[in-house]
Parts: sequence; structure tokens; C-alpha cells
Amino acid sequence: MLDYDKEADAYDASRGGEPRAEAAAAAVLGLIPDRPGRLLDVACGTGIVTRRLAAARPGLRVTGVDLAPGMARMAAGRLPGAVLLADTRRLPFADATFDAVTSIWLLHLLSDPADVRAVVAECARVLRPGGVYVTTVDKAAAHDVGSDIDAVLVPRPRRPAQDAGDTVTAHAREERLNPSGQASFPGVGQGRSPRATIADLRRGWFTMLPPGDPRTERFAADLARLPDQDRRRPDPVFHVRAFRKPPAA
Repeated sequence: MLDYDKEADAYDASRGGEPRAEAAAAAVLGLIPDRPGRLLDVACGTGIVTRRLAAARPGLRVTGVDLAPGMARMAAGRLPGAVLLADTRRLPFADATFDAVTSIWLLHLLSDPADVRAVVAECARVLRPGGVYVTTVDKAAAHDVGSDIDAVLVPRPRRPAQDAGDTVTAHAREERLNPSGQASFPGVGQGRSPRATIADLRRGWFTMLPPGDPRTERFAADLARLPDQDRRRPDPVFHVRAFRKPPAA
């Protein structure tokens, strides 16, 4: 996993920057009721999406939490006084505090299924009756766009997708959250080029192979033979699902 403290300053530029954040925020906002209340952005990262959520809905009091101090520092610069350091598995809020909870690009980072269940449970716990939880799903699968790069990488060993849509839906149902909508948005600027993919493979991304494994170099050699080494292939399309907590009886 990335060291998010070290990556914080360069993170946005390497992840599509403001165009991707705008697309993500628009998808999330389309799933959240437009009314006053409180919203919690769990694992808010640099706050690049969180800030857009707050700006688009002045009636919402928006709070962000993140575990990485470097990321939280960046987010606090965008949302002064509204960002806390917190473990997403143990949120520092009372039950039924928020009208909406979001977790964008979080669940795919968790390798332990128990941690995924814990995060979904915490998001449900702090959600008020009638509130909505929105989360990204199927992050890794979104990067397979049918390109020549994907064809080369088919045999690689992959990490289990803890954020698979059906898995997340099952966890949500366990917490009495009912599916209430879904949306998609483009991962602007995140299409892969062969040369960049080689560098990422050697860092241990997209695969369970450790850096330096001979199989990594075989994949790298195959990628190096592809044409247009610096041309980005199509951008991925990411998916979000929404879940509603039943109103109080």
C-alpha cells in the first residue's frame, strides 16, 4: 500500500486532479438528497472531492476524516476546521450524527474483509435514519478497459477485490442499509500507458507480485514491446453505489 503521508503533496496531480474530482463529486451529489444537514466524508484524502461537496451544497455541514496526517493536512487547508484524524473502523462520532456519509476510493485499499465490514458498519452507525451512504465499488476492475495493456496483464496474480459491488451490498444489508441508487463517472486522466504501467508494476501495483519478482520483469518486457509507449489508453469508468438507512419507525 502507498505511504499516503509521503504521497500527499503529489497525490492529486497523479490521480486526475480537479477534472476527476469534479466528475466524482457530481456522481456522489446525484445520490445525496439536496437538503440541509450534515455530511461525513470518510477517508477524505486531500479533500479535493470533499471541498466540492461542501461548495455544491451550502446547506450541508461537511466534515472530513482521514487516517494519514499528510492527507488530513492537505484536506484541512481546503476545509479549515472541518477535518479530523480518525481510524475509519472506529469513527469518533455518536450514533446517528450524519444525514449522509461518503467513502470514495477507500474500500479497495483494505485487504482484510473484516476491515471492510467494520468500515461499512461504522458508516451505518453514524448515519441518521433516512440517511444515505455512498461508496465507490469495483475500483480495480474499472481499470481493465480492454486495452492491449490489459491483455498483457491478464495472467498476473491479483488481490481479492474487497470492494466488489455485490460484497459491499451484502455488508450494507447486514447493517440494514438498503440499495437506493448507483452512478458512474470517468477517471479523467487515469488511462494507463505501457511505460507508466511498467513503472507501477515494479512498485508492486496492480498485482500480488512483490517488487523484484522475475515474473514482474516478464510482464514488463511484454509491455515494453507494445506500440506507443507513452500514449494513455482509455480512462477507466468508476462506479458508486448508494444505500439508505430506513427511517425511524
